[in-house]
Amino acid sequence: MASLNERAAPDLTACDREPIHIPGAIQPRGLLLVADHASLAVEAGAGSLESAFGPGWLGASLSELLAQDVSALLQSVPSAGPGGSVRGASVEMAGQTFDVTLHRTGDHLVVELEPASEHPLLAGEMLGWMDAIAAGFERAPNLRTLCARAAIAFRTLTGFDRVMVYRFLDDDAGRVVGEARDESLDSFMHHHFPAADIPRQARALYVQNRVRVIPDVGYEPAPLRPARYESLDLSDVSLRSVSPIHLQYLRNMDVGASASISIVKDGILWGLIACHHRTARAMPLDVRLAALALAGGLARQIRAREEADSYRERLSLRAAEDSLVPAFKPPLTSAVASRHDDLQRMMDSDGVAVIHPGGIDRYGHCPDDAAIASIGNWLAERNTTDAFVTHHLAGHLREAAEFAEKASGVMALPVPEEQSILLWFRAEQVEEIEWAGNPHKGVQHNPDAILTPRTSFETWRETVRCRSRRWTLEQTESAHRLRRALRAANEARERQRLFRELERAVTEKDLALAQKDVLMKEVDHRVQNSLQLVSAFLSLQAREAGPGPVADQLIEARSRLSSVALVHRRLYRDDQIETIDLARYLEELVGDLKGSLGEEWSSQMTADLTPMLIPTDRAVSVGLIASELVINATKYAYPGGTGPIDIALEQHRNRFRLIVADHGVGITGERSGFGSRMMQAVMARLNGTLDHAENSPGLRAILTAPIEDEPR
Repeated sequence: MASLNERAAPDLTACDREPIHIPGAIQPRGLLLVADHASLAVEAGAGSLESAFGPGWLGASLSELLAQDVSALLQSVPSAGPGGSVRGASVEMAGQTFDVTLHRTGDHLVVELEPASEHPLLAGEMLGWMDAIAAGFERAPNLRTLCARAAIAFRTLTGFDRVMVYRFLDDDAGRVVGEARDESLDSFMHHHFPAADIPRQARALYVQNRVRVIPDVGYEPAPLRPARYESLDLSDVSLRSVSPIHLQYLRNMDVGASASISIVKDGILWGLIACHHRTARAMPLDVRLAALALAGGLARQIRAREEADSYRERLSLRAAEDSLVPAFKPPLTSAVASRHDDLQRMMDSDGVAVIHPGGIDRYGHCPDDAAIASIGNWLAERNTTDAFVTHHLAGHLREAAEFAEKASGVMALPVPEEQSILLWFRAEQVEEIEWAGNPHKGVQHNPDAILTPRTSFETWRETVRCRSRRWTLEQTESAHRLRRALRAANEARERQRLFRELERAVTEKDLALAQKDVLMKEVDHRVQNSLQLVSAFLSLQAREAGPGPVADQLIEARSRLSSVALVHRRLYRDDQIETIDLARYLEELVGDLKGSLGEEWSSQMTADLTPMLIPTDRAVSVGLIASELVINATKYAYPGGTGPIDIALEQHRNRFRLIVADHGVGITGERSGFGSRMMQAVMARLNGTLDHAENSPGLRAILTAPIEDEPR
C-alpha cells in the first residue's frame, strides 16, 4: 500500500481500496507456478522454485514438472472452469511431499504446492468425528448454544489457542458470539469489533475464498517472478500474501498465527470462524478442507435456526392479525381506541398513537402531543406512503433526542385515506457495549505518515443511548399487512357508499325511463301510423300515374321512406340504441325493398351480409345508399325486364364494403338526378367512397367507408 504514504491524514477507510487480491507475492510456506492455460508452459512462479525444480523451471511443461497429465486432470473435473479449483496428485521433491491444487485465473493456470501434513487425517475417523459434531449442531436448542459448540469443534479440529465465532452486524461491525480458548488468555466473548477491522473488499474476498491461513505473521513475502506478473489475480490462492496492515494488526494482538473460515449463508457472509495462536502454527490442506465442510454444515444449521425463529414469529403475528383485522375498520381512531392493547402486544411496543385531522390520540407509554406532532410533520415532509421503521429516531430527527426516553424507536404507518398516521413507540434501551479496544481510535499517525492499525485491544466500554430494541423484519411485514387491510376496509366502505348512491340513481333512472317509455310508445305509435299513411299514399299515387318517370320517382321515395321507418322501429325495439348490427338492418331493409318492388324482383335479389356493429346514425346513411343502389339497378340494369341483383357486406379491419352488383347492361352514362345528388351528400357524411366496376357482365357499385366516425 505504497500510495497510503502520500495521504496527509490516513485512516483505515483507505484499506477498503487496497487491492488485496493482487498482492504480487505469496507466503513462503509453499510454491506457486503460473502456466498458460492453453499450452501449459510455465510463465511465472514464486517461492524456492530452483531448489525444487532446478534452474530450468521457467518455460518448462507443467505436466513434466508435476509428473502428471495436467490436461487430462482438468478435463476429468467439471469444476475446473473459471473460479474452480482442482486437486492434483501429491508430488515428492527433495524428500518432502507437497499437496497440489490448481486454479483457473483468466488465461492462466495457477498451481499451489504446499507441504503435506505429517499426520494426515484418516478419512474414516474424520467422517465419524464430523458426523458426531453435526449431530451436536442439530441438537443445539438455540443459536447461542450452536455457536458455542461450533467454537469448541473448530478449536478441536485446528488446535489453535483461541477460536471465535464472529458474527457481522447490520452496520458491518462484528460481535463475538461463541468462543473456545486457552484458559490463560483473556476472553473476547460478546466483544464488538469495528467494521474497519475487516475492510469491505476483504469481506467480499471471504465469500470467494472461504479458508485463509497465516501460519506465521512474521513471514517475508516471496514475490512473483518475473515482476510483470505481480498484478495476477490470486483471489483463490491459499498461499496469497496478505496485507501488511493486517499482519501488523495481528502482531498488535499478540498473535503468531491465524486462520479464518467463512460462514456463508445463502451467498452472504454471515460471519467468520477466527482462529488465533500465540506462536506459529500451520493448517494443512486436509484440515482446511475439513474446516470448510464443517463451516458449511454450521451455516446450514444457522439458517435453519433463523428460519425457525422467523417462522415462529410470523405465526404469532399472523394469529394476532387474524384477531385484530376483523375489528380494524375505519375510522382508524375508533379501531385503535378499541384495540390499542392488542396493537401494543402485537408489535411489542411501549405505546401507540394516532395523528388524525382532529388531533392526536395516545395510548400507553408515549411522548407528549408536541413531540408526536413534530414526528408527524417530519414524516409529512418525507412525502411517502410507505411504512417508516427505525430503532434510532434521533439519527433521523435531531430533536427526537429530547424525548428519546419514551420514543427512541418508532414504527409509523401512514393512512392517507384518512389523512392519518398510526405510530408505535419503543422506549430508550440504554446499552453498554464492550469493544475490543476503542473503536474511535482505529489508526495512529506516526511521524513518517505511515498508516498503522490500532494497537490496543483491551476491553473498552461504550454506553449507547437514544436507541430502542430493533424492530424485526417480520414485524415490519405485519405492519404492511395491517396497512393493506385498512386500505381494503376503506375501499370496501367507499364501494358501499358508491353502491348506495348508484342504487339510488338507478332507481331514479328506472322511474324516469318508465315515464319515458310510456311517452315513447305513444310517439312511436303516431310516427309509424304517419309513415304507413305516407307510404300508402305514395303507392297509390304510383299506380295512378302509370308506368313512367313519375311512378319511378314515387317508388324511389317510398323505398327511402321504408328505410327511415325501419331504422325508427329498430331504435325503439333495441336496448342498445347507440350501435346497431348493420347486417341485420340491411337484411330487413332488403326485405322491405322486395315487398315494395314486387314478386318479379324479390326472387332475383340475394344478400350475403357479414355481421358488424356500427353507430346508428351511420347505419341510416348506409341504408339510404343501399336503397338507392338497389333502385338504380332495377331501373337501369335490365331495360324493360328483371335480372339478378346481389347485395354483399364485408369488413376489412376498421372499414366496411357494401357491394350492389347486377348482370345487366353495365354503365350506360352519367347520372345526375335527385338520387345521385343525395348519395353524394350522404357519402360526404360517411367520409367514404363509391366506385363502379365492371361485373362482366353488369355493374358493381362498391361503397367503402369507416365503420366509426374518424377523428378530424
